[in-house]
Amino acid sequence: MTSPSTTTRGPICPRPLLRRADDTWVSLDGIWEFAVDRAALWMHPTEVAWTHKILVPFAPETERSGIGEKSYFAACWYRRTIDLPRTDAGERLFLRFGAVDYAATVWIDGVHVAVHEGGYTPFSIEIPPQLRAGGSVEVVVRALDDPHDLAKPRGKQDWQEHPHSIWYPRTTGIWQTVWLERVPAVHIAYLRWTSNLFRWEIGFSATIAGPVPPTVALRLRLSSRERLLAEDHYVCTHNEIHRRIPLSDPGIDDARNELLWCPGSPNLLDAEIELLAPDGRVVDALRSYTALRTISVNRDQILLNGRPIRLRMVLDQGYWPETGMTAPDVDALRRDVELVLAMGFNGVRKHQKIEDPRYHYWADRLGLLVWEEMPSAYRFNIRSVQALTHEWMQVLTRDSSHPCIVAWVPFNESWGVPNLPDNPFERHYVTALYHLTRTLDPNRPVVGNDGWESVATDIVGIHDYDCDPARMLRRYQAPNVRHNLYERERFGGRELVLGNFQEFVHPVVLSEFGGIALSPDRHTTWGYSRSNNAGELERRLHALFEVVRAQDILAGYCYTQFADTYQEANGLLHADRTPKVPLERIAVLNGLGPPTPHDDHGQQGQEV
Repeated sequence: MTSPSTTTRGPICPRPLLRRADDTWVSLDGIWEFAVDRAALWMHPTEVAWTHKILVPFAPETERSGIGEKSYFAACWYRRTIDLPRTDAGERLFLRFGAVDYAATVWIDGVHVAVHEGGYTPFSIEIPPQLRAGGSVEVVVRALDDPHDLAKPRGKQDWQEHPHSIWYPRTTGIWQTVWLERVPAVHIAYLRWTSNLFRWEIGFSATIAGPVPPTVALRLRLSSRERLLAEDHYVCTHNEIHRRIPLSDPGIDDARNELLWCPGSPNLLDAEIELLAPDGRVVDALRSYTALRTISVNRDQILLNGRPIRLRMVLDQGYWPETGMTAPDVDALRRDVELVLAMGFNGVRKHQKIEDPRYHYWADRLGLLVWEEMPSAYRFNIRSVQALTHEWMQVLTRDSSHPCIVAWVPFNESWGVPNLPDNPFERHYVTALYHLTRTLDPNRPVVGNDGWESVATDIVGIHDYDCDPARMLRRYQAPNVRHNLYERERFGGRELVLGNFQEFVHPVVLSEFGGIALSPDRHTTWGYSRSNNAGELERRLHALFEVVRAQDILAGYCYTQFADTYQEANGLLHADRTPKVPLERIAVLNGLGPPTPHDDHGQQGQEV
């Protein structure tokens, strides 16, 4: 095992949609004591033999963590003594975890305080006043993560000891930022934003925690480029607020477009929110943001802000060579968004991973569309249904206010529901999760089961890795092409839709294609097909993109993939994010050059 670096992550707030003053939070990333509990035998901190030090938030499987443990282990332990920040009378102090994989148990000064299950979602623990009296506390975290368990949501984390096929190294324990945050006794605990272009308004919801006085009020200011759009004052009669904020409709498109959010013009509305005591004193103050943006489907089209848009996406696994699922630093999250945009894509399909919220922040700010996909479980039983549903609801709660997210994907390629055609219970499960997602967020389309075997969906996703452009052309330009795709083709050996295909008059997106590998190591890497050099790769990409972009049946596409990921060498970029083909030439493949006739179809700036 190697020694950990002392490098820590940057100061960007881990919750960019709910930001208080910088002096109210402090990162706890850095060196923690650590121990591997290979058979998960220890049950209490007093039993642990602390043998190593780890650099949080990097998982112990990664080199950057300083551990680099590649073999099986069922649990691991963390310990750190934390100097507590000074708190004013009545202030509360929370210990917050971005994500711990998979089941976390937390003790503070030997007192058991919390259990959280779900490897991709955040949780918080209040440090009570009686434990804060000494000015410091000892925090111990146990992360239980059975490497063989296929019933929990695990995404691309391999159950074999070493990565194989399309699966990657496991991620155990803390893998997102840990921090402390001071908040007032009465404070805003949760925000949610929505928008409605038909009524030209912003929807706003807030949950207030603590003993809410009967006459506490909330003041909200919305602005665009420092121009005030709305300032409202609400009296809070209980701990929830739900309001619709009408804005002045500029009427003409030029003025409207200065407020609308879309790729190429990601206009965000800044929000200042204050809780006011009955005497007018500010009790809590925070900043957030939202956007005027709608996403919907109309028969075979995807509409952004009411206008057709063609999705040009790239599939992104969200791994880095030395740090696994954790970005090496916060700048790497921004850099990945910038690279996607530089290659001419307007969107990304985050595959089998719930990404750090700061990635979504940069996608919001720089104008990148995101399909968010739930990491799969690989067995169908009561426990897997309960675990995935519970965690998916937490994902929707965490991320539904991000303007960049334009689709939810609860299932991929029937993973976790392997017998959909024959098992009515699995079909009920997929259908139920589709409807649950639409219930919790009616403002975005849901891709019920991406790739094939659509049961309930708003978009039909196709995974087609045919490497022959001529065959692709014949397939997607066949007479009565929709009937041919639904009734005759078998992608991955599976039917594209289950049930009456005439009911699926939905947009069709080629949500995985390509996968052309280029790597000097031909023995331990693979792709769906392979090129011998960069020139051949570029020629093959050009031929494939030319065919895909010309198909009217396709409302969008997603190339596999953004960057090489471990043994999977089919990225447009190497694993270190250096390009295999110059970025500007990849942008030409996406139509940011001499356009094809299809690319001019009424995009009105949406394809920028």
